[in-house]
Amino acid sequence: MKLENRPWYLTLMAYEWCSVICENKDLKDWESLLLTTLKLGFRHINQRGDYIKAALTHTKHHQELANVVFRSRESEAIADLLCAWTTHNPSHASTYTLLGACAEHLVDLHNLAPFSPRLRRLVVRSIEFIGYGGFEGVGVERFVKLLNHLHVTAEDMDTDFEWEKLLLNTLQSSEATQLLSHWYWELLVELTISHPWRLGRNTTYSPQIIRFLAEAQEWSKLECWMGIVWMVWLPGTGGVTEEDLSHSMLLLFRQRPGAAQKLEQWVERWNQKYNQEMPESFQRICKQAREEAQQDAP
Repeated sequence: MKLENRPWYLTLMAYEWCSVICENKDLKDWESLLLTTLKLGFRHINQRGDYIKAALTHTKHHQELANVVFRSRESEAIADLLCAWTTHNPSHASTYTLLGACAEHLVDLHNLAPFSPRLRRLVVRSIEFIGYGGFEGVGVERFVKLLNHLHVTAEDMDTDFEWEKLLLNTLQSSEATQLLSHWYWELLVELTISHPWRLGRNTTYSPQIIRFLAEAQEWSKLECWMGIVWMVWLPGTGGVTEEDLSHSMLLLFRQRPGAAQKLEQWVERWNQKYNQEMPESFQRICKQAREEAQQDAP
């Protein structure tokens, strides 16, 4: 065995030992032994860009890992487990099934303080792999609290498109629309500017988001959402009408006159990135809504 290959073989062996330990719970201090084995197998692995070179062999006994590790409340042990179930070749899809069992534990993990940089990185990666659907059953409010605690940035992401989908799906819930911090609304704007067409092909426009934000007077969030709508769903497609957008933008500009300039900057950046003309309908609605807002101003 070559010296440089030993850490990888150690990882594979340690993961097999975890299964044996979970199968033989009559061993003395088996839970402590399990945590030590995870540490030996995964503590040395880089938290970004490092993949296990061979597929881990998953058994039914590995399913016990989540309960034992999260019950320990040891942050680095939790990071070891998340490393085991996320630091692998993407083709090893069977790991995702096991990772889904962590969702109910992850949503309350923000109560474990402090997060080490390694644990935070692996939690972000785990959320990306699990996706929004895996958290629906454990409660949107709890999931949003975890997101707000993590304050995820674009630099934290392995695949920004997965986060675009996750955030957009999260916002379909009125509960999340209210609770998700403004940080994520602006983050979604920036992700959308990068790759707007990908969202448009995979998501459906939800008119209730505009209505909810207007009724709740969440003007900063509405500002972001209007930018996303213009970049993802042009008027006349996916149930988006110019009349709806014109009315919503009028409400927005009355409350935030500077929103017009910000929207124009976002759409202009989007147009420049893809060498397109700013939509004529966007310019017309912006101009009309801005003029009406100025007329109605005291």
